[in-house]
Amino acid sequence: MERILYPDKNNWPSLLARPVLDHKALQQTVQQVLDAVKNEGDAAVQAYTQRFDGVSLDGMEVTAAAMTEAADLLSTELKTAIEQAAKNIRLFHEQQQSKPVITETMPGVQCWRKNQPIDVVGLYIPGGTAPLFSTILMLGIPASIAGCKEVVLCSPPGKDGQLHPAILFAAKLVGIHRVFKVGGVQAIAAMAYGTETIPKVYKIFGPGNQYVTCAKQLIQQEGIAIDMPAGPSEVCVLADATAQADFVAADLLSQAEHGADSQVLLVSTHEPLLQAVEQSIAVQLAKLPRKELAAAALANSKAILVRDMTEAMELVNAYAAEHLIIASDDAEQLAEKVTNAGSVFLGHYSPESVGDYASGTNHTLPTNGFARAYSGVSLDSFVKKITYQQLTREGLTNIAPTVAAMAAAEGLEAHRQAALIRLS
Repeated sequence: MERILYPDKNNWPSLLARPVLDHKALQQTVQQVLDAVKNEGDAAVQAYTQRFDGVSLDGMEVTAAAMTEAADLLSTELKTAIEQAAKNIRLFHEQQQSKPVITETMPGVQCWRKNQPIDVVGLYIPGGTAPLFSTILMLGIPASIAGCKEVVLCSPPGKDGQLHPAILFAAKLVGIHRVFKVGGVQAIAAMAYGTETIPKVYKIFGPGNQYVTCAKQLIQQEGIAIDMPAGPSEVCVLADATAQADFVAADLLSQAEHGADSQVLLVSTHEPLLQAVEQSIAVQLAKLPRKELAAAALANSKAILVRDMTEAMELVNAYAAEHLIIASDDAEQLAEKVTNAGSVFLGHYSPESVGDYASGTNHTLPTNGFARAYSGVSLDSFVKKITYQQLTREGLTNIAPTVAAMAAAEGLEAHRQAALIRLS
């Protein structure tokens, strides 16, 4: 990690920039794949799966038998862990349900809002160097609670042409309707436009690399809804003199091992901690199976020393991290000053990995600074909120003069008459 001491505020934007590909070249590459799948359907999906994943598929959809058999390929320990995580996630998201509340804004004028599930949703589950079956729980469970009629899942196949059994076990556990062995931009395109095999969906969820994120942003311009721009994973650790260096190092490495395009950021008011964390990273990194990927991510990462906690809070809010860990005895007080973050972890015993897997909160979160304006996935992400109003004759009599005056001032006579004609 690059160590930076007391940076000038004018340099913050460049210090906090994420590692990205050339946007123009990226969009051109992604758009070519989108157009091919849109025009050629399954043939293009299979061709790109062969090209990018090195797999030739006879059939893209996972069979019901394969879904059932997956459970036999997993250890009891892992299945129990997945079931426990699912229970926690379900409990947390069930508490987000709401019932319509009727508000009488004037006598005889009633207004309310009702949740309506999105009929068909698509879930993208990254594979690549690590099959993220935990994301299935994070997306499939709120989709189930919301009552979505059809839930489609796409995930890239391994070199054997199959999906990891944990992906299939989790999908069956949460009630996913259809699962396809397709990943990358071609999967986003297939769900956005529909092919002979893969159905068109109304909204696409799930994280991915910069290609997948770019694909989601491009298809959004064509009217397909997405959850958010969720690209490479990132974490910011805000640590003071009370932090444990080994804990902080472990948290930084847990994000760095996602991949070379991940980024980790350490912000501290205590210079000795920076050195202690660097030493601990070196020790822990050497023991990791994915140390090469983690080391590549660390090369793009920074440890920043600031003068006081006021400046530290301003810096982390400017960064707007996907995950923010506050490693301090004063974590709860500091948390009150957080304005931009996807998910916040308080204190010395709240590692980011518990949110990734099993505490109950959702781990599908805005990255790349989008936490300034976006929330993470929740139950609300899977519903539309439809507003209703109902007026009695008394209610219309009460509100018609207001409507008529406003419509006349805007020069919309038909609007005015629509209210008055019912009272004449």
